[in-house]
Amino acid sequence: MIILDIALYALVVVVLIQVFFHLYILGTFAFSKTQHINKNSKTPVSVIICAKNEAENLKAFLPSIVNQEYHNFEIVLINDNSYDETLDIMEGFSKNYKNIKIVNAVPVETFWGNKKYPLTLGIKAATHNVLLFTDADCKPVSKYWIKEMVSNFDIETSIVLGYGGYMKVKNSILNKLIRFETLSAATSYLSFAKIGIPYMGVGRNLAYTKTQFFKVNGFMKHMRIRSGDDDLFINEAATRKNTRICVTKNSFTLSNPKTSFKNWFRQKRRHVSTANHYKLNHKVLLTLFYSSSFLFWVLAIALLGFGHKPIYIGILVFIRCIAFLFTYGYSAKKLNEKDLIMISPFLEIFLIIFQLAIFINNIISKPNHWK
Repeated sequence: MIILDIALYALVVVVLIQVFFHLYILGTFAFSKTQHINKNSKTPVSVIICAKNEAENLKAFLPSIVNQEYHNFEIVLINDNSYDETLDIMEGFSKNYKNIKIVNAVPVETFWGNKKYPLTLGIKAATHNVLLFTDADCKPVSKYWIKEMVSNFDIETSIVLGYGGYMKVKNSILNKLIRFETLSAATSYLSFAKIGIPYMGVGRNLAYTKTQFFKVNGFMKHMRIRSGDDDLFINEAATRKNTRICVTKNSFTLSNPKTSFKNWFRQKRRHVSTANHYKLNHKVLLTLFYSSSFLFWVLAIALLGFGHKPIYIGILVFIRCIAFLFTYGYSAKKLNEKDLIMISPFLEIFLIIFQLAIFINNIISKPNHWK
């Protein structure tokens, strides 16, 4: 049938696009050697944590921040209009640790529900030029987190992108799906940054200078968009010359993953909605990559279902899957997600369906933001 032949030719094109992305762009990160910075950084640092109703998480995870082995750092804790004991917990820690500074953000009607407003207050209150960001539910995997991230700054570098993963939960398909989605996103933004096209970062593990923040007028260009304090800022401010990545084992952070599919779906709806505001060249490249991933599975399954030239289809599927496994296999090893390698093709199919559902839902209604 002519239609099936056209679909086969389309699959060939899609596979070529996928192989290009996996082996060239994503492979730039996946197959590269992890750089270890050996210099002893003397740069003072302000660690910034914005919390809204995070009392329990602060009690659990803040000790891993205050006990970091670094010679000169302060911790700026921002209370974003919490109604639980968040502020009390912050004040309790500040009595025992003199390097903690508290910013109690009073809500302003213009910026109601917008995390960027309290973050801006925290950044202004920070003493030091180098700012290291994480979330209240995040835990550095080592006591050298600050040292590893900050050691990447030099005279040209004003932005450092790190990796923020999620804690593992045994026998949980949802947990594996969440971690694979995080691995997939990280492989993408770290790879693009490595080839000189940085487009996003994650607030769970991100650093930039105060100078850089004010150079682009902070969050002003996207202040009306309630989400995107991390990725939209990086999308605007990051360049080939001023951005580096840090993926040494001691530089990672881990967060508590969502435990219900519904809550995770809501969270990802907020995250995905910001991608519409990326620069045009970033949107084109990302759309090409994700749409070709979707078309690959649709075309391959449809052609196999019709039994149309199965040998050719099998060869194309094999080529693409090998490229996929190589890329994500090496990335997973770098980012300590090795248990996901063998089931990654199945997780990708679930993730594509999930992302399609998010896309449709975001068209129908706007997602809620922050907390």
